[in-house]
Amino acid sequence: MLNGNRASANVRRIFEQDWVRPLGTLLLVVVLATVFSPYRDGYPVFWRSMNLFNVLRQISEIGILATGMTLVIITGGIDLSVGSLLALSSTLFAFTFVRHGWPLPAALAIALLATTAFGLTSGLLITRLRMQPFIATLAVMTGSRGFAKWLVKNENIDIPFGQEYTARVADFLAQRIVVIPTFVAIALIAAVLLNRTRFGRYVIAIGGSEESARLSGIAVNWVKVRVYLLSGLFAGIAGILHCAQTHQGNANAGVSYELDAIAAAVIGGTSLAGGKGGITGAVVGALALGILSNLLGLRNVDENVQWMAKAVIIVIAVWVQTVRFKRKT
Repeated sequence: MLNGNRASANVRRIFEQDWVRPLGTLLLVVVLATVFSPYRDGYPVFWRSMNLFNVLRQISEIGILATGMTLVIITGGIDLSVGSLLALSSTLFAFTFVRHGWPLPAALAIALLATTAFGLTSGLLITRLRMQPFIATLAVMTGSRGFAKWLVKNENIDIPFGQEYTARVADFLAQRIVVIPTFVAIALIAAVLLNRTRFGRYVIAIGGSEESARLSGIAVNWVKVRVYLLSGLFAGIAGILHCAQTHQGNANAGVSYELDAIAAAVIGGTSLAGGKGGITGAVVGALALGILSNLLGLRNVDENVQWMAKAVIIVIAVWVQTVRFKRKT
């Protein structure tokens, strides 16, 4: 009996580890994808290398956004502007590089500087004007998309196909060997920042208790500003990749991407209350959502049903998180 109780306690201890839930969610989605995948030549389409690489490329934009979102949420905040900043970056890159013929480095720089500046604005509104993150980033979300639409007069800027210089640059940036490594590099950089630097420790401390962090001498406002600044920068990078992959600068791009980014972070184990989370979890969450979308797409499931399936997963993830929190307290 004693050995049985000890084994039960060990199993319970394992399942209470932070990495178990996101990994379990991913494994469940992979199993579902394997079981329900259509078959071609006696082999599941889901496991074909081309399809797997497409999944990785498709999740890269959301994964990049989720990386920045995770840092924000860990501090106890939220960033509703990332989808609009992706659209702004996409629009600015096409506007400068295609329509006005700016050099590639200058076009890249202006797109990233603009979204970083908007991220900085979010941070300053929250820290200097004491606005709630929801309201501050909602204002930036609206303002940045409005600016993008005004800049191009509500028109899309198409990048041509063919052998033109702009087309070749877009084709290069849209390749899997560019998109996927970019996502991986950003996730690794963010993971190092969060887990191996003083800045990361401050981020977690602020989310755990902002008042305690302030009393211990942490420059809370400055840390928060940098978190939103990074979120804006990452959204800018995702926007450039989006522009290249769609061959279009579109001010209406990225609608609801912020919700997918939040969902990926939450599924990955980041607490909406702040103070807990990780970049690995965000990557796992993005993968789970991407695999689910891919499976439903392979089965030709209506897009509206796909949205409902995502909603169910989000609800379950948050519910499990809440139950675990109550048990610990």
